[in-house]
Amino acid sequence: QVQLVESGGGLVQAGGSLRLSCAAAGRIFTIGAMGWYRQAPGNQRELVAAITRSGSINYVDSVKGRFTISRDNAKKTVYLQMNSLKSEDTAVYYCNARITNYENYQTDDYWGQGTQVTVSS
Repeated sequence: QVQLVESGGGLVQAGGSLRLSCAAAGRIFTIGAMGWYRQAPGNQRELVAAITRSGSINYVDSVKGRFTISRDNAKKTVYLQMNSLKSEDTAVYYCNARITNYENYQTDDYWGQGTQVTVSS
């Protein structure tokens, strides 16, 4: 069974930094695009950053210049380095990955359990 396990959330003061990690585990044949989403109370889940297997990246405008997404294909892990954090970055952050499994070679979108990021002003 495939799963995504996140770590790295927490409480930080405005202007501080956090690094999120998300590791994929299970019977994985290949991983395509990976990304980070966030959802604040009362808001819809939004895409924060995404990275393809070959390294193409896109960010939501509000985090450009502050957040950096990266991945280690050998470790099946995606990271989100968040600098210059603002109170409006407070949300539950979810990682997402498009994974083809070894069981039946089916490709599906998988989600992490979510990790809380709280930025105090």
